[in-house]
Amino acid sequence: MAARGTGRAVAGAAAAAGVAQPPKALIERLNKRYDSLHREFEDAFWATKMGLKDSPVGTGEALSKSKTAYEGFLADPANLKEVQTALEALVDGQDAQGEDQKILSIMEKTFRCYQLPSKEAEDLRQRITEEEFVLQNEIRGGMKLGYLDPKSGNFVKASSVLLRTTMATAEDEETRKAAYDGARSIGPTVAEQFVKVVKMRNKFAKSMGYVDYYDYKVSMAEGFSKATLFGDFLGPLEERSRPIMEDARARLAAEKGEAALKPWNTSQALAGDVTKKQDPYFPFEEAISAWARSFAALGIKYRGATMQLDLLDREGKYSNGFCHWPQCAYVDTEGNFKPSQTNFTSLATPSAVGSGNTALTTLMHEGGHAAHFANIVQGSPFFSQERAPTSVAYAENQSMFLDSLCGDAAWLAKYARNSAGEPIPWELLEEGIRAKSPYSVLALRSMLSVPFFEKALYEMPEADLSAESVQALADDVERKIQGGLGPRPLLSVPHLLSDEASCYYHGYVLAEMSVHQTRAHFLSKYGFIVDNAKIGPDLTEVYWQPGNGEAFLDLVERLTGSALSSDAWIAELGVDLEERVVREKKEYEAAVEAGPAIPADADSVDLEMRMVLVHGDTVISSSEEDGWKGAQAKFKKFIAENFPVKA
Repeated sequence: MAARGTGRAVAGAAAAAGVAQPPKALIERLNKRYDSLHREFEDAFWATKMGLKDSPVGTGEALSKSKTAYEGFLADPANLKEVQTALEALVDGQDAQGEDQKILSIMEKTFRCYQLPSKEAEDLRQRITEEEFVLQNEIRGGMKLGYLDPKSGNFVKASSVLLRTTMATAEDEETRKAAYDGARSIGPTVAEQFVKVVKMRNKFAKSMGYVDYYDYKVSMAEGFSKATLFGDFLGPLEERSRPIMEDARARLAAEKGEAALKPWNTSQALAGDVTKKQDPYFPFEEAISAWARSFAALGIKYRGATMQLDLLDREGKYSNGFCHWPQCAYVDTEGNFKPSQTNFTSLATPSAVGSGNTALTTLMHEGGHAAHFANIVQGSPFFSQERAPTSVAYAENQSMFLDSLCGDAAWLAKYARNSAGEPIPWELLEEGIRAKSPYSVLALRSMLSVPFFEKALYEMPEADLSAESVQALADDVERKIQGGLGPRPLLSVPHLLSDEASCYYHGYVLAEMSVHQTRAHFLSKYGFIVDNAKIGPDLTEVYWQPGNGEAFLDLVERLTGSALSSDAWIAELGVDLEERVVREKKEYEAAVEAGPAIPADADSVDLEMRMVLVHGDTVISSSEEDGWKGAQAKFKKFIAENFPVKA
């Protein structure tokens, strides 16, 4: 520790004197320091979010301490000064456009994102971290979440994910209403502490010279202002999709009755019966195999990554799936590639109807994140970390493109199979298309409601902020953007509460724009996407390898040949239902005839990665120790023993 401190002091003195440390030495030192602090924070983040009992860093104190050290390094003005001094020394021609300049430039950009104007701002940031922990872990994480069974009167424990699944699949309205009330109970529970955090966040952002906290977050991550986000992208999308949403709601009421518009009924009205009928073709225990084979068939590789998967729900576990990287992928100063290490979680309840489909979609999504960050091949972990200046939209584009395949008839024909290996029948897929397709705009509007709520929230005068006003605002935004209260109450969205995910949801919207544009590009270029081994290399070369060294909007335009817009998304929403059915049936029949590129009984799947399956503190299996088939067999056995099917 003494030697490390001395090194910082010497380097800081050199920077203060205007003497540049040799670029390679500076890059190596900052890379190693970042690596260490990032891992310490991510280890504590994982341990607290997963509720690990055996971890020495699974405490609020450890998380707060590691986050403070990590952010302190990023905010240290001496680091920024050193990098700027080194960059100035390159201007005269020494590698002015080379690799050192590229690496130092992303370091400068990153350090700039975290500079604080005063000691007061530093202290405030630390207090926010502490209050956010109370909000997320003690209040939200400690609440008794679930619903009262209307038949027995007993309280049924349920995560927010299971509550939404219950709303989509329960046959009786009373149970659906009880599940909705359970999800809605989150708002009153967190509101008071959330308001406290919101006020502190806004105070912090304004001390940095930003309009409010949302403006600060989007400027740091995306490189443009809140005004640009809503003026150029979200506002126009809201206007273009509003009449489509109004028509969809009118159609739903006409077909299913006005009661279908009640928030606890909408999900079931759209998909409940179909979800139950399709459920046997999404066995939860086969989800890992389907995800891995599908990615391998696309030509996706993980470049030697290690992936730790905690997929099953349990009490005390964080209520949203996520993918983080305790080890960022990068090429060190000796030219050696350091593979990523990934922590990847979901909240599956294997016995619940629809859990297999949800698990598979989550695996495709979070596995997409993991593939993206595993394939960033740059000279520093600064390029491959998920915080600012990494664009939220850039990060989400990759995962959402890959989970979009779960809605393709061609993909479902190959990977939605029952326990006998039989493909899902076309009649069930057609029923699903007819039930859901006319209403897909409702998902768009649900997605839009989150950034519009956060925009209004952080623009609210501080004197008007209260637990009651924030809950009322959430309802007002749901009614305005979704046309009525939605199945997922806004204050139940976990992103709102955490520092790293707050003012983040706009990224999903921009990413979905890009997903439709990217899909249209690949369909135009190749004619098909599912099991197309050229897709992975294209994504890797254009979207993944640059990391955050290039702007999201530039990468989309480079791949697709057009600037990002909502045109492809709006066009897809406008496709005639009968035309869609004909198109999907043709693709389904061709896919059934071809079968999956990699069969379900394959002895191995080459993704160039090591998979470790865990459940909290318990290591279930590892592909390295048990082999690909052995790891899955142990996982299936664990599920059978710990999540028995209810009679």
